[in-house]
Amino acid sequence: MITILAAVAAALAGCSPAASGPKVKVIDIPLTQEEYAFGVNKNKPEILEEVNKLIADIMSDGTYDELIEKYFGDGEPEAVESAELDPSKDQLVVATNAAFEPFEFMLGDKYYGIDMEIAKLLADRLGKELVISNMDFDAVCLSVGQGKADIAMAGLTIREDRKEYVTFSDKYHNASQKLIVKASDTTFDNCKTAEDVEAILSGLSSDTRIGVQGGTTGQFYVEGDEDWGFSGFDVECVPYKSGSLAVQDMLNGNIDYVIIDEAPAEFISNAINELN
Repeated sequence: MITILAAVAAALAGCSPAASGPKVKVIDIPLTQEEYAFGVNKNKPEILEEVNKLIADIMSDGTYDELIEKYFGDGEPEAVESAELDPSKDQLVVATNAAFEPFEFMLGDKYYGIDMEIAKLLADRLGKELVISNMDFDAVCLSVGQGKADIAMAGLTIREDRKEYVTFSDKYHNASQKLIVKASDTTFDNCKTAEDVEAILSGLSSDTRIGVQGGTTGQFYVEGDEDWGFSGFDVECVPYKSGSLAVQDMLNGNIDYVIIDEAPAEFISNAINELN
């Protein structure tokens, strides 16, 4: 964990202003309730069957807990390498967006993350060569739906609209959206519930800028989404390619707050605060 956090912190060092003490903090109140699953090619039920078996196995034998420990505790994350796409070979093509720490991200030319290590386990289980196809988050499910990939592994929240392109596996992770603020910001310090946070968000001026990772639940939450039952807020929602870029921009003074998934929020915040 120290190695990965230090490397991520070093990668962010050029974008975050130097300062003593923590720079950001996560408001520890879940704003949503979500479930992550993998999105499988509708024409490959045999992969879906094996994915669900794998999920059951890693949940029951402690492997998933070990993965969580690797990225949030004292375990040692493992790099995952991708082969080159070659239609003549027996390959498992995984569509992802490697900008969603700690589920998928890159250091150099190596992939890391909870989903990426599960992808390696799946490829080994299937006896296939692993190919990781990195793309914008909005394209992940579409890529699988178009037959360009076998499975989407990208911290995907189960959503009805995504079922047009993929068949979801069993869930493997419970998630929520959380708010990141500058460490010196006390606006939300007295909040106890999601309703308390939302009351403040609803009272913000329309020129308030909230950063999100584009195409994710955070954007739907801030802008409003009828399918989810999110009413949204009268603020400017600013999408970024990754949560880390949003947090950096907040530190640079260009946006006011960031709302992203809980695990990336904790991971990114810890990495940035490691810069001290």
